[in-house]
Amino acid sequence: MEQKKNTWISALIIGVCVVISCIALAIGLAHFRSGSQHTISATGSASVDFDADLIIWRGSFSATAFSSKDAYTQIKGNASEVKNYLLDNGITDEEIVFNSVDIRRTYRDIYDDNGNFVGSEPEGYELTQTVTITSQNMDNVEKISRDISTLLDKGVEFTSESPEYYYSDLDALKLDLIDKATQNAKERIDIMAKNSGAHVGKLKNSDLGVFQITAQNSGTRSYSYDGAFDTSSRHKTATITAHLEYDLK
Repeated sequence: MEQKKNTWISALIIGVCVVISCIALAIGLAHFRSGSQHTISATGSASVDFDADLIIWRGSFSATAFSSKDAYTQIKGNASEVKNYLLDNGITDEEIVFNSVDIRRTYRDIYDDNGNFVGSEPEGYELTQTVTITSQNMDNVEKISRDISTLLDKGVEFTSESPEYYYSDLDALKLDLIDKATQNAKERIDIMAKNSGAHVGKLKNSDLGVFQITAQNSGTRSYSYDGAFDTSSRHKTATITAHLEYDLK
């Protein structure tokens, strides 16, 4: 009798455990189905070729003399020669900015008869000044930056830097690219949903990639993780990506 009672209790316990397990499984499946969401996502892109409309060109010149007064007189004369050269070549006064003069004391190394270094002594002063030209007349500035022989012939030790190219309405260009990249991403999503028999719901997530401004025909090798910003080329390409994620109905 006692054995039958124990068997009955064991069967009851097993039955209760099975029921509890089934209930837990059912709750878990229900929670999984209600919590899961079907989504669809795509990355769109847009690019545009454009030309810079502003050029910045920098050059520097220097003068050396034993006294700072003589060096300053010399560099003032050089600055006058540089300005006259620029004005004679179609650059306006408003486009020219002379930066402050940098003064550096120079020294001469001294060696003994055996070639050993024993010290140094003041040799004079070196003064350097930079001039910046900002203009929309890019053809003219490009021409001047490539030909500084006139200044060199006059004894001006002029060093020309490479011109930098900028676009004055870059914000509007960026907004237009964002619009086109977003449309491109949405079009891709609509095509995928249509071909798979799904219906697109509400927008769930969206984010933009970094802007890449590179020289035309330079390819993706010029892209940077933080976004490229080319200033060395007059002809440029701007690119942006947009990633969209939608719920599916």
